[in-house]
Amino acid sequence: MKRSGIADLPLHGGRVPAWLAARMTTLGTAITEAVVHHYGRSAFLSRLSDPFWFQALGSVMGMDWHSSGITTSVMGALKRGLAPRAAELGLHVCGGRGRHSRQTPVELRALGDRLGLDGDALVRTSRLTARIDNNAIADGFQIYLHAFVLAADGEWAVVQQGLNGAAGTARRYHWHSASVRDFVAEPHTAIVGDSQGVILNLVDAGAAPAQRAMLEIAADSPDRTLREIRSWTAPRHHDVRAEDVDLKRLGAVLAVAHERQLQDFASLLLVEHLGPRTLQSLALVAEVIHGAPARFQDPARFSFAHGGKDGHPFPVPLKVYDETISVLRRSLKRARVDQTEKIDGIRRLDRFVRAVEARAETEVDFDAALAHERAISPAIGGRTVFDDRTAARRRPPAPRNRGQGRLF
Repeated sequence: MKRSGIADLPLHGGRVPAWLAARMTTLGTAITEAVVHHYGRSAFLSRLSDPFWFQALGSVMGMDWHSSGITTSVMGALKRGLAPRAAELGLHVCGGRGRHSRQTPVELRALGDRLGLDGDALVRTSRLTARIDNNAIADGFQIYLHAFVLAADGEWAVVQQGLNGAAGTARRYHWHSASVRDFVAEPHTAIVGDSQGVILNLVDAGAAPAQRAMLEIAADSPDRTLREIRSWTAPRHHDVRAEDVDLKRLGAVLAVAHERQLQDFASLLLVEHLGPRTLQSLALVAEVIHGAPARFQDPARFSFAHGGKDGHPFPVPLKVYDETISVLRRSLKRARVDQTEKIDGIRRLDRFVRAVEARAETEVDFDAALAHERAISPAIGGRTVFDDRTAARRRPPAPRNRGQGRLF
C-alpha cells in the first residue's frame, strides 16, 4: 500500500465522549498489534499513509464515517493506546492537535536519544512535511494537527490535517518515508482530494525551475499547474447512504453474520461461540487488519461494524463493541505465547467473507439492513453523543448558595 496523499472531509465540531474514546483506544491498539503481528511495522505505517484505509479504521472504531474529527480522534486513540506498548511494538506516536503538535520536536529528540536515531534529522523531517503541506502546496488549508509515527528502525509516517474555514472542510495529508524519494519533487505518491482548480504547487515534478527562481529571489511566480489527480472527497451529507457503500461487499458480511450455516462455519473458524452481531463487527475489523488496498474505496461500509457517535448510520452498539474488543484481546494474548490458532482465525474469517462475496450474485437491501440495525440498537447498548446531552438536560440543577450558609 504505497498510496500516500490527501483527503478532504466536512468540518465537524464537538468532542468524542469518554465512553467511546476509551473503547477507541483499546480497539485501535488491538488492530495495530494484529497488523504488526501479521505484516510488520512497515505495513502498518504504509496503511496509515493510505487515506482510504485510515478512513475505514476510523469508521470501524465508531467515528462518524466522513467527518474531520476522525483524524484527531484516531491519532489521539493510537497515541494513548500505543504509548504503554511502544517498546514492545516498536511504534511511537508523537505530536497531535494544537499545542500537542508543537511538542513534536521535543518528543522526537527524546526518542532519537532512546532509540539511537538522529533526533535532529527527525525534527527536520517533521517540520519539512508540515511546511510543504502548509506552504508549498497553496491550496487554502492551514495545518493545525501534526502526528508523527516513528518505528524503532527509523521508518516513519506522518498524518496531518489542515483547515479551510471558508469552505467548511478539513484536509488530511498522509506521508510514508518508504514512498518519499525527494521532499521537493512529488513527495506524495498521489494527491487524493477535491480539485481546487489551478493552484500553486511548489513540490510538483515540473516545479524545479520555479524552485530555482525562488532561490535566486526572482520576482516571477511559478506557472506550473497541479497534475490531474485521483480524488476522493467525503460527501457533504452526514448520513450513510446506499451509494456510499459497496453493497455486494456489505452483503457478504451480513450473510456470514446472519445466515445460520455461514454463521456457524464462521464461528468455527474463530474457535468462538459468537452471536451474529458480534460476528458482523469482527468480519469488518478483520478486513481492516487483512484487507487489500483496493477494498477501502468505500470507508462508509466499515461503519456497519460499530455505527457512529452521532447515530449515523446507527448508534454505537456498546455491548457488541466490548465483545469485539474482548475477542481481539484474547486472540492477541494467545498469539503472544505462540498459540496462534485464534489470531489466525481472524484472518480466516476475512478470507471466508471474501469467498462468500465472490459467489454472491445479488447486493444487500441497504434500507432493510439499516432498519434492522436501528431496530436492535436498544438491545445491544446503542448510544450516541445526543443521549449524553439529553441526560445532562434531565439532571436537576445543582443547589446554589444564596448567602444562607455553606453548602457541603
